[in-house]
Amino acid sequence: MPEPASEFPTSRSPAGQRPALWPPDWSRVWPSGWHVQFVAETGSTNADLIAAGVADAPDRTVLAAGHQTAGRGRLDRRWEAPEGANLLVSLLLRDVPNHAHELTQRVALAAVAACRLVANVEADLKWPNDVLLRGGKLAGVLAQAASSPSGDFVVVGIGINVGWAPPDAARLGDSVTPGELLHALLVAYDALPSSITEMYRQCLATIGQQVRIELPGDRFIVGRAIEVESDGRLVVLDDCAITHRIDTGDVVHLRPAD
Repeated sequence: MPEPASEFPTSRSPAGQRPALWPPDWSRVWPSGWHVQFVAETGSTNADLIAAGVADAPDRTVLAAGHQTAGRGRLDRRWEAPEGANLLVSLLLRDVPNHAHELTQRVALAAVAACRLVANVEADLKWPNDVLLRGGKLAGVLAQAASSPSGDFVVVGIGINVGWAPPDAARLGDSVTPGELLHALLVAYDALPSSITEMYRQCLATIGQQVRIELPGDRFIVGRAIEVESDGRLVVLDDCAITHRIDTGDVVHLRPAD
C-alpha cells in the first residue's frame, strides 16, 4: 500500500489534521510516472500542492482529498462537496508550455475522456474551464502558477461531481468511484497528442453558441462565440458586428429566448 501523504503541508494545524487514510478505492497501482497521494481531509489540494511544489516536489505529483474545507474555484468561489462523494484532486506540472492555459485545457480534455471511459457519458466543455454534462456543470478546473528552486510550475486542480452535485449541476452517479475516475483521468492525460488545439475546439460547446460574457465591473458582452485562439482567448462577435477577444470572464450559454 502506498505511504500516506504526510509530507504535504496542509492548511489545517497538525493537531487538527485528520489522518491520511487510504480507502480501498485509492489503494491501486497508478499510471507510470505519476506520484499520487491521498489525504482524508484538507483545506485545499491546490494550496497544499503549491506549497509542496515550492519545496521542490517532483513533476506529475498528484494530491487527492476525500474532503476539502476551503476549496476554491474561479473568482474565489467556494467549491464544496460532501465527504468522499466527489473527485477533488490537484496535479503539479513542471513541463509548462509557452501558453500555460494549455495545461488547464489538457486536464479538462482528460476529464472528458475519463468520464466517457468509466461512466459511458459524453461530456463537453464550456470556456474557459468547465466540464458540462447534458448542459449541467459536471466539473470545474482551476490553475495556479508558482516557482521553486528547480523552476516554474503550474498546479491544476479539478473537482468532478461523482456521487453528489448541487442543484442544477450534473454528476456521474453512484456506479463510479473517485479513485477509478482519477486513474482514468491520468491515463487519458498521457494519451493526449502533442497538439491539442483542434481537439479542444471540437470539444468546446461554447463555439457557435449565443453567449453572455460577464466581465469585471458589472460589464457584459452578448454575442456569438465564433472561435478560441491559440493563446486561449475566446472570440465573440457581438450584435453590432464588433469582434471581442476575451481572456477573462464568465460565460453563460444563452437559450434562444434569453
